[in-house]
Amino acid sequence: MKNFKFLIFILSSLFLTIGCRKDQYELRDLVKPANLNVTYEIAGVDDEHPHGDGSGLVGFTVTADNALSFYFDFRDGKDRKVAPGGHYTNRFSIPGVNVYDVTVFAVGTGGIITSKMVPVEVLSDFSDDEAVQLLTGGSAKSWYWAADQIGHLGLGPNNFDYEPGSHTWPQWYQAAPWEKIETSLYDGQFVFTLAGDKMTFEQINPTGEAFIQGIYSEALGFGPEGSYPFDIEGVKNVVLSPSSSIATIDGGYRGTTMTFSEGGFMGFYAGSGEYEIIEITGSILKVRMVQANEPLFAWYHTFTNVKPGK
Repeated sequence: MKNFKFLIFILSSLFLTIGCRKDQYELRDLVKPANLNVTYEIAGVDDEHPHGDGSGLVGFTVTADNALSFYFDFRDGKDRKVAPGGHYTNRFSIPGVNVYDVTVFAVGTGGIITSKMVPVEVLSDFSDDEAVQLLTGGSAKSWYWAADQIGHLGLGPNNFDYEPGSHTWPQWYQAAPWEKIETSLYDGQFVFTLAGDKMTFEQINPTGEAFIQGIYSEALGFGPEGSYPFDIEGVKNVVLSPSSSIATIDGGYRGTTMTFSEGGFMGFYAGSGEYEIIEITGSILKVRMVQANEPLFAWYHTFTNVKPGK
């Protein structure tokens, strides 16, 4: 199930596009994309700022003959991104001027792929050293679900259609203390490690299970929402970037988002490994995550550095 989110997105985009173009191709046809062309524009480039304005934003445009979809490997520590229409803006967040060997893939019928590598040199001024130190303790630090607190798991809207301010907190649902005790959710240990200037993440759960959100658990054939065997092993890269959700400013959030590579997530699986930090101290970590296949859902998690006992 590794990289499950990426596989869902790329396969979905392929099937949808094939369906829309059934008048052009039969499924049995194998057509390799040709004339793959990649252009990009770095935000804020001028004579005084040849590597951009420090935002790290780069807009890509990709075209190819006979391509049904495209995806990118930005080589920035994050997962690959699917762009069916060939347009995608990526924020490169590793501090300083760095060269990223971006690989673009064009997918044709039958899954045949044409690829091209483009080096991109861009500046990012973003850093949050304090968050890194608090997450890792300067070396390695473990976090656990704050299961004894109301709302350690919560759900709220990710739009402005409800009560004022409801997009910044779990208005719809707040878990009672120890509400999920019958599952494996609270067995999770989340380890952040700092080695040099690189931060990594590892999820440890002796049960080998993850708590899977209902839409995803049913899609995977598991049944209703709950704990199921899941691929949670492996050390993931962690990249910090500036936040830009609808709740960042209105909620008074920290302004930092952390993204895990290779499908990493913090115990509760809803298809995303991108977490906006609401608040972090030496003992409390509060984050907000938008469900990958239902962008109306914003999930809220609270973790503590001392595992609660009951």
